[in-house]
Amino acid sequence: QVQLVESGGGLVQPGGSLRLSCAASGFTLDRYAIGWFRQAPGKEREGVSCFSSGGGRTFYSDSVKGRFTIFKDNVKNTVYLRMDSLKSEDTAVYYCAAGVDYTAQAMCSIRGPEGRWGQGTQVTVSS
Repeated sequence: QVQLVESGGGLVQPGGSLRLSCAASGFTLDRYAIGWFRQAPGKEREGVSCFSSGGGRTFYSDSVKGRFTIFKDNVKNTVYLRMDSLKSEDTAVYYCAAGVDYTAQAMCSIRGPEGRWGQGTQVTVSS
């Protein structure tokens, strides 16, 4: 069964850090483009950080560049998002997704039917 399962969300104070995990099963992550997306209440889902197919390139949205880091463990078939210097505007449900044959930037622009999605994990940044 092809599946992506996110974990690691929670409540954190402004300036704090979190690490999100996305574990893949039923397929090999390294062969696909993979990315992290987020959706805040009342806003459209946006791509925040992505790997290209094969993982050779990364993309970060301007809103997270310099604060978030995407990385993966091919042995564990898991992709991570390290989030530092968190701000209240980072509050959202975070999703991971896998897609076929995308550049990193294109992966971060995909819409629902274009990828396989996890169920999401809530991140709340608040004092």
